[in-house]
Amino acid sequence: MSRSARALALAALGLVAACRRGEPGDVLLPGGLHGAILRPALPKPDFRLVDESGRPFDFRRATDGYLTFLYFGYTHCADVCPVQMANLAGALHQLPPASVQRMKVVFVTTDPARDSAARLRQWLGFFDPGFIGLTGTPAALRSAQLASGLPPAEREDVPGGGYGVGHAAQVLVFTPDDSERAQYPFGIRQEDWAHDLPRLLTLGSGR
Repeated sequence: MSRSARALALAALGLVAACRRGEPGDVLLPGGLHGAILRPALPKPDFRLVDESGRPFDFRRATDGYLTFLYFGYTHCADVCPVQMANLAGALHQLPPASVQRMKVVFVTTDPARDSAARLRQWLGFFDPGFIGLTGTPAALRSAQLASGLPPAEREDVPGGGYGVGHAAQVLVFTPDDSERAQYPFGIRQEDWAHDLPRLLTLGSGR
């Protein structure tokens, strides 16, 4: 299945949410893991953005050999984004430090107008100081989402002023062999992550 077709299929399953009105779901698929397992696995996308220090960040190269979690969201999100990050961080903090050192969590903003580098660093620090925040031009961010097989985020005006951002709500998981093997929709709990993280570390590590 192509990335574009898979994106449409995942959207149909309800894995795309607007943060300002997102509601938890319970989308758990069989296979030993609590996330949606991708068969066949997909290659890791190749895109370049900028990290919170203003340095170029080559996603594919910088995460090579790591169990990598990729999420597109924004810091002014009222529910979906902080819940996803908090649950993942809570499960990571239960692991031995040696296991955590083999993982990277990458958060890509879908709201570059408000998510400055300082804002990204402060917000991600609430969950884990090791989380990596990326930004870029609107065109670069759109390209990164498309390269990841996700529908591009869209601004959604709120009555009375202000706006939210509708974006894909799942965490993409890439194993150390640079393959996307699972996705975790909004509604995945911290205990689900805690169950799956040690198992994910064993996938794709025999290169």
